[in-house]
Amino acid sequence: MESNTLVLYLFPAVLIAAAAEGLWLSRARHETYDWKEWATSLGDFVGRRLLGFIPWSLAAVPFAWAYDHRLFTLGLDSIWSVLLLFVGMEFFYYWYHRLSHTVRWFWNTHSVHHSPNKLNLSAAYRLGWLGKFMGVTLFFTPLALLGFEPATILSALLLNLLYQFWLHATWIPRLGWLEYVINTPSSHRVHHARNPDYLDANYGGVLIVFDRLFGTYVAERADEPCEYGLVTPVTTYNPLLINFMPWIGLAKDLASARSVNEVWHYLFGAPGWRPNGQGLTTAELRTAGLRKGDGTWLRTRSAS
Repeated sequence: MESNTLVLYLFPAVLIAAAAEGLWLSRARHETYDWKEWATSLGDFVGRRLLGFIPWSLAAVPFAWAYDHRLFTLGLDSIWSVLLLFVGMEFFYYWYHRLSHTVRWFWNTHSVHHSPNKLNLSAAYRLGWLGKFMGVTLFFTPLALLGFEPATILSALLLNLLYQFWLHATWIPRLGWLEYVINTPSSHRVHHARNPDYLDANYGGVLIVFDRLFGTYVAERADEPCEYGLVTPVTTYNPLLINFMPWIGLAKDLASARSVNEVWHYLFGAPGWRPNGQGLTTAELRTAGLRKGDGTWLRTRSAS
């Protein structure tokens, strides 16, 4: 089944589940639920689907080339090929996700997903509009070179993202020994947190094993409650602004660049990089002293 068909069938259930969570949290548990955030995520999804009608993707040609020069021809007719696709997807998703946090070019799109200031199920489908134009799916072309059809790869990626829907719940506790194997709501809460100790961690999709293998796993701590959103919180509910502000910020930085080296670092350096070494990268935030006594950050990193 193609990815567009999967979205058509599955998204209504996802939308209903997110709305049901909001009703349950606000009425049964008497928690404050931001319905404007819910509507913003819905608007983001609609905008992304509309842009999907544009028949162009930066990764389309590399994907086609990789499949035309494939080493094998692999279908889903055996458990071994399904397992290979699953593990391969997890591996390349890990690196796509990790670089989406550490390379500004990819962060500009991925930051949209981290823009909600409260974590809930509706945040799962706020993913940013410009991914296909910025080469996000390039990370998965090795699977095409290996022999999987591009449509199969994209469907597997969508199923990976669908698994992550439930991870955006704040009311599901830690899950014991499963925390060592799969990505859980606890691990994903850390991933979405803006606390300096939690930044840039837990990149897995379905599994958490690659985070443990490559040293990016951080456990949720009772003494450090998660605070969600970008380090500099987004204050608008306008999907247009949320999607395009990071790129406007990048354009301004590029206009101020005084060398090719600065251009390169603005494009592909860490988010928050500045040529004077006084930027707001994750490493610099952790070095800066973290928090004041009143709980506010000593320094903040821009959404761009």
